[in-house]
Amino acid sequence: MEIPDFGIPPRLAQRMSMAEQHEYLRTRLSRRRALVTAGAVAGGLLTGCSGAAGADRPAPATSKAPGSAVIPFGRHLAFGADPKTQMRVSWQVPLAVRAPFVRVGLRPDDLGAKVAAELRDLHTPGVRGVRPAVEQYYLHAALDGLRPGTTYYYGVGHEGFDPASPGRRPTVHSFRTAPAAPPERFVFTAFGDQGVSGDAAANNPVLLRQNPAFHLHAGDICYANPTGRGKDSDAFDATQWDLFLKQTEPVAGSVPWMVTTGNHDMEAWYSPDGYGGQLARFSLPDSGFDPRTAPGVYAFTYGNVGVVALDANDVSYEIPANFGYTQGRQTRWLDRTLGELRAARDVDFVVVFFHHCAYSTSTHASDGGVRAEWVPLFARHQVDLVINGHNHVYERTDAVRNGEVGRPVPIGGSTDPRRDGIVYVTAGGGGKTLYGFPAGVRDSYEGHVRDRESVASFRWTRSRDRRDETVGWSRVRYTGFSFLAVEAVSGAAPRLEVSALAQSGERIDHFEVRRGG
Repeated sequence: MEIPDFGIPPRLAQRMSMAEQHEYLRTRLSRRRALVTAGAVAGGLLTGCSGAAGADRPAPATSKAPGSAVIPFGRHLAFGADPKTQMRVSWQVPLAVRAPFVRVGLRPDDLGAKVAAELRDLHTPGVRGVRPAVEQYYLHAALDGLRPGTTYYYGVGHEGFDPASPGRRPTVHSFRTAPAAPPERFVFTAFGDQGVSGDAAANNPVLLRQNPAFHLHAGDICYANPTGRGKDSDAFDATQWDLFLKQTEPVAGSVPWMVTTGNHDMEAWYSPDGYGGQLARFSLPDSGFDPRTAPGVYAFTYGNVGVVALDANDVSYEIPANFGYTQGRQTRWLDRTLGELRAARDVDFVVVFFHHCAYSTSTHASDGGVRAEWVPLFARHQVDLVINGHNHVYERTDAVRNGEVGRPVPIGGSTDPRRDGIVYVTAGGGGKTLYGFPAGVRDSYEGHVRDRESVASFRWTRSRDRRDETVGWSRVRYTGFSFLAVEAVSGAAPRLEVSALAQSGERIDHFEVRRGG
C-alpha cells in the first residue's frame, strides 16, 4: 500500500501561517486516515498530538508492565501564579501508568500529603525509513496552599511505584517557596538556546553553585526541531525532549525552570500555533493570559522583582510563522501587566525575558518587530532589564534610550532606567553551537576590553529584508558558553547586581541597575 504524502507544497507553505499549515495538514489527514499506518507518515517529519492539544486519538492504554518497573525521570519545577504558595511539579514516564501522584512533606522521611497528577500524552507518528512512532507521557501536579519561605520535599510516583517506600528515598527532591516578604537578597539565573550536548549539561554544576531561587530559559529549549522555521517540513525528533529533561533534572528538579518559547519551539503538527508539545511538557503560571493558547506568556513576582515572559514569535519579522497569532492581545496584556507591576508597592524591579533580540549584532542581529511592538512599552514602563536568547553569544548593550545610547554602561558600571534607558542582554550561550560577531568585531569582556565606537549590523524589517545600521550600543561581547546570574537586593537602596559567568565560573561582565539614590 502506498502511503500518501501529507506535506504542504513548498510554494504554498511559504505563504501560510503556522495555524494555516496545521489546519491544512489536519484536513488532509482526516480525509485519508484509513490509508495511514500507525507507524508512518510520509512526505515530511510530521507530528500528532493528544492530551494537551486535544487531538482525536483515544486515551492511551495503560502499560501492562508492572508499575514498579516504570521509573519516572525528567523532573522539572515551575512556579504557579503565586510563587509564595504555588509550585507545579512535572515529570515523564516511559510508559503510561495508573494513578500518578506527588507525595509532599516537610521532611524527606515524611511525605504525608499525596496529590493526584494529570497525564498528558503526546503521539508522534513515525516516518517511513527515518524513525519509528514515538509515544511520550508527561505528568503534572499542582501544589497549592503551600507555606511561604518553606522548604518542601517531594517524590513522584504512580501505582506500584511509591517514593515514600524505603528503597525509593533517593528519588526524593526538594524545593523552596518564595518568602512572604522580599528577602534582603536573592539570586536568579538565565540563558537561552541550550539544546542537548556535553556543553549544555556542563551548565548544571555552575548554575547550582549560584543557589538560584529560579532559572529563566529564554527560548529554544531542546532543539527537537533543529530547523526552527515553524514549518511542517522542519526536521523533528521528539526523543530529544527525553534527553533534555534528563539532562536538566539535576537543576530543574529543585529549581523552578521557567521557560518561554523560541523559534525552535514551534512544532507545527501539535497544534495550530505549534505549542501543543510545550503544553504537554510544561506547566507554567496562569497569570491572566490564556496558557492554553500561549504557554510562554506569563508573569510572576518573587521578592522585589516582577518577571514577565513573552512569546516573541508573535511579533518577529525575521521568522514570521506565528506572526500576529495573538492578534495584538499579547501586546495589550504586556502593557497592562507592566503597568500593574510598576505600580505594585513591593516591586522594585521589572525584568522581561523572551527569545528574539531587540538589540544584538550577532548572526540574527536585531528583530524590528520586537522593536516596533514592545520596546516603546519597555520605555514607557521603565523596565529595568531585558534578557534575550536567539543569538548564541553573550552581548550586552549600554543603556538604550530612543534607539540610541542613553548612557554608557562600562563593565562594573551602574545605570538608572528612569534616567538612562534600558540595558538589553543577549544570553544565548546556554549550550547550543556558538555564533560570532560581524567580521572584524572582536570580543570585549571583563579583563579583555576592546571598546568600539560603532559596529556595523542590521535589523529585520516587516518585509523580511535586512536593513543595515551602524550601532553604538554594543558594549560587551563574548563568544563562549555563558549565563546570567542576577542578585536582587531590597531595602533602602534596592539594586540588581547583574553578572555574566562563563561555564568555568569566570566572570565576563558585571554591572548594576539602581532606581534612585
